[in-house]
Amino acid sequence: MLKFIWLINNILLTIFILVRTPNNSGLESFATKSNFLGSPNSAENFLNTLTWILIGSYFIFAIKFNF
Repeated sequence: MLKFIWLINNILLTIFILVRTPNNSGLESFATKSNFLGSPNSAENFLNTLTWILIGSYFIFAIKFNF
């Protein structure tokens, strides 16, 4: 079960890293088309926070599976 959660975590982490853009102009068009994530700044903050949470959980699972 934990390996399945780790697999889902890896897939989501890959998707969120690819969605993030190095400049701030990438998500502006997405956030202005729909109010799902609010303003572009809040969407960027949400994706950054979620990416860091997934990175942390990735390392926790990796350490658990290696010991």
